[in-house]
Amino acid sequence: MPLSLTLLSTSVPLRMRPAAIGIWGGVSGLGVALGPIIGGAVVEGLSWQAIFWLNVPVGLICLPLIRYALPESHGRPERLDVLGVILAAGGIFTLTFGIVRGNDAGWTSGEILGALVAGVALLVAFIAWETRVTAPLLPLRLFRNRSFAAANVIGVVFSFGIFGAVFLLIQFLQLVQGASPLHAGVMTMPWTLAPLVVAPLTGFITPRTGTRPVLIAGLLLMALGLSWIAVLLDPAVEYHVLVPAFVAAGVGMGLVFAPLATATLHGVAAEDQATASGTNSTARELGIALGIAVLTAVFTGAGGELTPTGFTEPAVPAVLVGAVALVAAAVTAMVIPRDSGRAAPQGVAA
Repeated sequence: MPLSLTLLSTSVPLRMRPAAIGIWGGVSGLGVALGPIIGGAVVEGLSWQAIFWLNVPVGLICLPLIRYALPESHGRPERLDVLGVILAAGGIFTLTFGIVRGNDAGWTSGEILGALVAGVALLVAFIAWETRVTAPLLPLRLFRNRSFAAANVIGVVFSFGIFGAVFLLIQFLQLVQGASPLHAGVMTMPWTLAPLVVAPLTGFITPRTGTRPVLIAGLLLMALGLSWIAVLLDPAVEYHVLVPAFVAAGVGMGLVFAPLATATLHGVAAEDQATASGTNSTARELGIALGIAVLTAVFTGAGGELTPTGFTEPAVPAVLVGAVALVAAAVTAMVIPRDSGRAAPQGVAA
C-alpha cells in the first residue's frame, strides 16, 4: 500500500498524473465502500477472527498481477534503520496503548502514566536518532517542504477525526438501531460510495485550482457532515434522516484522498518519493489508531456504555471531537503552497 502511490507517480507521464492519482483515489474509495460490507458479511457468516484472513486471498490474487504488470525498479541501496524502526514502532504502540487503556485503568494509574511517558520519550528519541543516523528511516529534511509537512499533519488529523467517528457510528447502527454487521455496512454506503464517484473528479479539478482549495473544501464538508450527524443522533432517528449527512461526509472524503496524495509528493525529489509516500501512509494509519482510541476514550469518559440505552448521548461529544479535528486539518491545509498540484503553464518545464 505505501508504495502504490510511488509506483503510480513514477510510471505515469507527468501530464496524466493528476487524473491517474484521481483514479487511484477512487479505487481507494472502493476499498472504503467494500470494507464494511465484506467485513460485516464475514463477521456475520463466520467470526470476527476470520477478518484477519481476508488479506490472504487478496495477496494471492495480486501477486501474479504485480509480476506481469509492473516493471521492476530500484531505489538507492541503503541500510535499514533498525533502531529507528524500533523507536518509532515502540513509541506509537505504547502511546496508543496508554490512550486505549486510560479509561479502564485510570488516567493517573502507574500503568497509563508509564505508557504515555514512555511513548512520548520513545518518539522524542526517534526524532533525535533520525537527525544523527546516515540513512534515516524518515529523513527529517523532507519536512522543510511545506506541502509535504502539511500533508502529513493533515493525514494524521483527518484520519483521526473521520475514522474515529466512523467507528462509533458503526457501533450506533448495530447497538442502537439493531442492524446486523452486514446491514450496518450496507447502511453506510451513501457515505462510503461517494469517494468512489468524487475522487476521480479531483484529478481533473486540482490541475486548475491546486490542492489547497480542494482539500479545504473536502475537510470542511466532512466536518459539516459529522456535526450534522451529531445533531441527529438519537435512538429513534430514522435512517433516511441520516443519509444526507452521510453523503456530505462521503463527498468530503472523496475530495481529500487524491489531493492529499498529490500534496504529499509536491516538490519531493524522485529518489525520495517512496519514503514520502510511505510516511504519509504511516501518518494516516497512525491517525486512524489514535482517532479510534481517543474518540472511544471521550465516549467512555462521558459515561458511554455498549448498550442500546447507554450509547447515543455519550457518542455525541466524541463525534464532535472528530468534527473539530477536521476543522483543524482544514486550517492546516492553508499552509500548503498555492502551486501544489497545479499544472505547469504551457511551455514551462515541470
